[in-house]
Amino acid sequence: MSVEYDILIIGGGINGCGIARDAAGRGYSVYLCEADDLASGTSSQSTKLIHGGLRYLEHYEFRLVRESLTEREILWQIAPHIIHPLRFVLPHHKTLRPAWLLRLGLFLYDHIGGRKKLPATKVLNLQIDEAGKNLRHDYKKGFEYSDCAVDDARLVILNALDAHELGASINTLTKCVSLKRNDKHWKVTLKNQENQALTNVTAKLVINASGPWVDTVLNQLYPEKNNQNIRLVQGSHIIVPKLYQHEKCYIFQNEDNRIIFAIPYQLDFTLIGTTDHEYQGDPSKTHITQDEIDYLCSSVNHYFIKEISSTDIVGTFSGVRSLVNDNSSKAQEATRDYVLNRDKPDEDSATLINIFGGKITTFRRLAESVMKEVESHIGKRKKGAWTEKSHLPGGDFAAQDYGTVIKGLHNEYPFLTHNEITHFIKCYGTRTNQILNDIRSTKDLGTHFGHGLYQKEVEYLIHTEWALTADDILWRRTKLGLYFTQKEKEELEIWIKKALLNKQLKGTIHEEGHS
Repeated sequence: MSVEYDILIIGGGINGCGIARDAAGRGYSVYLCEADDLASGTSSQSTKLIHGGLRYLEHYEFRLVRESLTEREILWQIAPHIIHPLRFVLPHHKTLRPAWLLRLGLFLYDHIGGRKKLPATKVLNLQIDEAGKNLRHDYKKGFEYSDCAVDDARLVILNALDAHELGASINTLTKCVSLKRNDKHWKVTLKNQENQALTNVTAKLVINASGPWVDTVLNQLYPEKNNQNIRLVQGSHIIVPKLYQHEKCYIFQNEDNRIIFAIPYQLDFTLIGTTDHEYQGDPSKTHITQDEIDYLCSSVNHYFIKEISSTDIVGTFSGVRSLVNDNSSKAQEATRDYVLNRDKPDEDSATLINIFGGKITTFRRLAESVMKEVESHIGKRKKGAWTEKSHLPGGDFAAQDYGTVIKGLHNEYPFLTHNEITHFIKCYGTRTNQILNDIRSTKDLGTHFGHGLYQKEVEYLIHTEWALTADDILWRRTKLGLYFTQKEKEELEIWIKKALLNKQLKGTIHEEGHS
């Protein structure tokens, strides 16, 4: 038996989940399949920024920068719990880009995106400003500008959650193994990795939002072709104990014309990245190389007084970005823009929309562009564009009221520590009360797995957010994995397996047929 949907989406990253949310909100029936966990690929391996892309100006990508800068403030307003303003310090390096060029670039950055609420750029005297205290003394002048930080994986999860609540079927551990056109419909065969069962789904339109695997899906459909629409670029990051005490970020220029960020991360750490080099092989098996570690350490050591080495690293992550294959000579020069490719051999054939490239900042605009294609092929439904002013789950409060929300939760749950309250708000926003409902003491939170992670939160993540493993919880639903020992992680994994096996979590989102 085959269930028919308007749209089937392949890929549970930011683009796939963003499209699912937009489509479900417009009244389309949507089925999304993801071979692994949501955000398990590129969308959880980013530099955790919502930004315009200052360096893209050098490559004359003005449209992309304008769109990204406009989206920066929109996304901050619809998800103020997981997106937060940051100030970035750009030290002037005398032998690299001249100061006038940096000032011109930042002037454009301030104005072409319609900045309204984020502070403007200013010039810094690094000899007296706090941002200069941990920099080498030869950096005397700098610039400070605005961008935003984001919990990238949670952005994906919240889009999926909203899509699900709007009626979309979100299916993790579900791989597309066959795509076949049947007149004006698609017959899609799916394999569920949990029980290896095959399922057939019929859809009027298929969207290939599989990121680094987009050509793999196309080659499945057209085995006679050698599709090379994207180029894979590996980006790696290192995490070290906090290198400085203030909350500003740094953007450092390098002699190879690339830039590196140093960003306060998870209270106790500094995140440094990213690298850019061509990647060949399975996108799911990336790992940081020693050359990348050396490059990142060397880059920041040119700027910070306190030098770091590989022995200081407490964590790393590495992912593959799928960039449009524009034949640029260097990975860092490849466009970060997206291209929508419509595959429809004739008028009587079902349509396939392929997404090449893109960046996390522009996912919402990309989804709107995809919906225009959807409407032209299978018709409009009950609603038009709607996501610009609609909060993501838990983000239904004004960005300027973030501190008030924190204070309110402190008053309601005085037995929780400040760090625990902050963790809940940064992950769940106003939906924190769904986890803490009827909790009157720490004891009511159940088993404590360590570092502020309690049974009630784990149960919520399994029941509501498709989490099935310790990694799902520690690295994608939260970022607590940085604090957990291997033993603590193993104990959490054992508890989850027992809970699922014993059906302690009956009525989970998985058992309802949306796994």
